[in-house]
Amino acid sequence: MLWHGGDDPAPGLARAAVAEPHSRSMDFTLDRKPSAAEFRDLLVRSTLSERRPIDDIQCLQGMLDHATLIATCWIEDRLIGIARSVTDYHYCCYLSDLAVDSEFQRQGIGARLIALTQTRLQTHCKIILLSAPAASGYYPHIGFVSHPSAWILPASQAVKTPSAK
Repeated sequence: MLWHGGDDPAPGLARAAVAEPHSRSMDFTLDRKPSAAEFRDLLVRSTLSERRPIDDIQCLQGMLDHATLIATCWIEDRLIGIARSVTDYHYCCYLSDLAVDSEFQRQGIGARLIALTQTRLQTHCKIILLSAPAASGYYPHIGFVSHPSAWILPASQAVKTPSAK
């Protein structure tokens, strides 16, 4: 297995499982950003397409262009995993997308992508995410703690401001 980006941030983490059953090497990197088409293809293969604007290639391109930290996993020229984040690097890192090709799930790839993301974050920086319903059992397994007071303002909803008196 190839590792790019310095020391392996997750030594031994599912190493045997990641190397097998596929005989080709996996390349984990912070230095290779996918195209919008590659990103879209991975979203479809990972089931995240159910909750992402896959029919809006301009939006997908903007998601990639304005992310501040992107960790990817490749087998040759095939994108098989991505951790796409927006961060200030010091206090919080919002992990916007964690997607792994369904064919490669349950091999530790998602955890390794998060560990690679952490290598760029400062000591006090925490990772924050909103889980897909089907993945909510995954995150406690790799060390995440549930937070009961997360809030979402949908794009179609204007913020309600107090009326002036």
